Amino acid sequence: MRSKLLMSCLAWLCVATACGEVSEGSATEAPSTGESTQAVLYPPPVPASGNILDSTTYMGPLALPGSVQTQFTMNPQYFSFSFQAQAGAQVKLEVTHLGSSMYLDTGLFVYGPKQANGSYGTLALAQDDDAGYGQLSKIAALALTQGGEYLAVVSTGTGAGKQFRLQLDCLNGLCPPSPAPSSYTLALNPLPYPPGVQAIMDFAYDACEGACTGWLRIYDFPWYFTGEPTLEMARRAVERQSYFDDFAYARGTTLPYAQWEPRIAPAYRDLHLEFLTTYWNGTETVTVAVYEGGSMYSNHDLYVVLFPQSHKVMVYEEDYYL
Repeated sequence: MRSKLLMSCLAWLCVATACGEVSEGSATEAPSTGESTQAVLYPPPVPASGNILDSTTYMGPLALPGSVQTQFTMNPQYFSFSFQAQAGAQVKLEVTHLGSSMYLDTGLFVYGPKQANGSYGTLALAQDDDAGYGQLSKIAALALTQGGEYLAVVSTGTGAGKQFRLQLDCLNGLCPPSPAPSSYTLALNPLPYPPGVQAIMDFAYDACEGACTGWLRIYDFPWYFTGEPTLEMARRAVERQSYFDDFAYARGTTLPYAQWEPRIAPAYRDLHLEFLTTYWNGTETVTVAVYEGGSMYSNHDLYVVLFPQSHKVMVYEEDYYL
């Protein structure tokens, strides 16, 4: 009897502990903070109309890139947002940790493009449950082969009273433009001197004979937005460059391009016409930002020249000895 009882206890212990081995992720371990313990996807129900929009609460269009933040009010709930994309665009959609409530569980779906009859259909092009932070959703890269209007749907089954933030990003620059944020800073890419500019810089260096020195940097920049970049955007980009800290500049006035030529040393004034010949598109309004510096012995000024439609920025610095 004692022997049978011992054998029974050993058999039970073997089953409970896998004969001495405890597997990872056993029931005794608590789930890590922010991790999903169960994947639950809440797709919007398929409506009789055949247009998934009719099963959602439509919240309006969303810029690409852009974001929106709102709050669920019931369980389940399906919020939808439309966005425009060109053929070949690659987009990223994410319910972000920043701006979303803790312990929120979401689903994320993309439908479309919108058909001539106004329907987005009912078949999701992409969907995700928990690829984002914790139980938040993320579609890291979605290639859209057709241009048009698409519908993003964020859902929940348990999130009433919790807020979420949906972020849309364009991964390859083929998304239709939207207005640039007022705080946007241009991404400047250095360019070599074209032959005409190089010749002027070489000549002016010799012609100054030590009385003046000019430095020139030429940049282009990508522009994915409606409207034109502003001179203030160019200013901010230049002020972030390391060479800008070499002198204590004071922000000066803003000039029409025609008024820039008389301000620079005579040896370098041919740059004025050469820039127009090389970069001007014939219609854009070119403007110049002035920065003033120097000492009792010399003027040291810096000029930021913006060609807003040709997407060029020139930064010209000059020492002119008194």
